[in-house]
Parts: sequence; structure tokens; C-alpha cells
Amino acid sequence: MGDGIFMRVDEVAKVMGVSESFAYKIIRQMNKELKKTGCITISGRIDRKFFMRVFTEQKMRKRSDVNGSI
Repeated sequence: MGDGIFMRVDEVAKVMGVSESFAYKIIRQMNKELKKTGCITISGRIDRKFFMRVFTEQKMRKRSDVNGSI
């Protein structure tokens, strides 16, 4: 895994366990959210910190949903 500011599609796909075409969709969606806040985005790349924060929140939310139904 890289350690730059941005993640490329292959890295996003690997972290999420999805295809690269689906990773592109995720990146487009996340970049759209970032643009709303005034951030500059790069097509096909996503800010690493933003991605990790959103990805971690999603994982935590899914865990709480599963644990809540036990």
C-alpha cells in the first residue's frame, strides 16, 4: 500500500475487496462529497485520510448493526 496523500483505484479496490470498476464508482462518489466542502479533487484518486475515515466509519456502522441484532 502506498503512503502518499492520494489513493489510486487499484489500492481502493484492494482495501475494499472490490473490482477496479466498482472502486472507480466509490472514488467518484467520495470526490463528489469532497467537492461540496470546497476541496480540490483529482479524477481517479481519493484523499487517503478522507477515504480511511469514511471506510472506517462504514465498517464500525456495520459492526454495530450486526451486534445490535444479536
